[in-house]
Formats: sequence, C-alpha cells, structure tokens
Amino acid sequence: MRFFLFLFVAIFLPFLGCKPPQKKKVDPIIQGVKGLVTALTGNQMPRIGAPPSVPQPYPTTVFFYEPTDITRTHQWNQGPLFTNIYTKLIATVNTDSTGAFIAKLPVGTYSVFVQAGQQFYANSFDIRNNINLVTVDKGKLTEMNIEVNYTSTN
Repeated sequence: MRFFLFLFVAIFLPFLGCKPPQKKKVDPIIQGVKGLVTALTGNQMPRIGAPPSVPQPYPTTVFFYEPTDITRTHQWNQGPLFTNIYTKLIATVNTDSTGAFIAKLPVGTYSVFVQAGQQFYANSFDIRNNINLVTVDKGKLTEMNIEVNYTSTN
C-alpha cells in the first residue's frame, strides 16, 4: 500500500504544482505616436513608361527626444544625417519588419529621429530649425509616417 501511495505522489505531485501559463495583460496604447517608416532609394525622376518607385519597409529604431533645434546636434555633411543629438532622449521604440511602430508618450512635443546605419536621420525642419517635431495630445495617438530618402536622387 505504501508503495502505491508513494508512486501516486511521485507521479502526480509535480503536475499539481504546475499552473497553466498566464497571458500577460497588455494595456493598449491610447496616447503617443504611431506610424510607418519606409525608405525610398534610387532615381526618383519621372520616366516615361516606368511606374513610380514604391517606398519599401524600413525596419529600424525610432528615437523621441526633447524638442531639438539644429544647434543642439552634430549634423553630418549638412544633410539629413546626425551623428550626435545633445538633448534629452525621452523614448525609443523598434519598428516591426514592415516599418510600423507605436510609442507610448506623455503629452508634449518631441523631435523624432530614426536610426540610419550608425547615424540618426531626420529631414523635416520648422521655421526655427527645430527638427522633425511631433505633438502628442492627451488621450490621442498622433500618426507620423517617416520616409527615409537620403539615398534617393532627383
């Protein structure tokens, strides 16, 4: 009898302590920035009989900084690439394989850069030379699509 009781405990006790895996509850992001990062490369001049180029997904990392003007960066060769940004980094998010991203952010205004090799890319400036600004409003997802086109020609 002891043998059967021992056998029962030895076989079934490990299974009694196992719980089924719990699904992690993920809160949906309802405030921040969402968008798509794409790349446009090559010759962009219109050609007779040739369809226009289609932007391709650009998997990368998206960086959200405090509002940054051009004097608070180190710009590479006066183009859309930057080697250093001297303002506070607020958040980073990776895109998926299609270039889609979503970032949960507090209300505010941010400069947005994407990783391009070992540098940061942004090609939008306002009248005060603030770089690639986006504003997040309370309870809203702001849509921002970014086209990386520093290798295309016109």
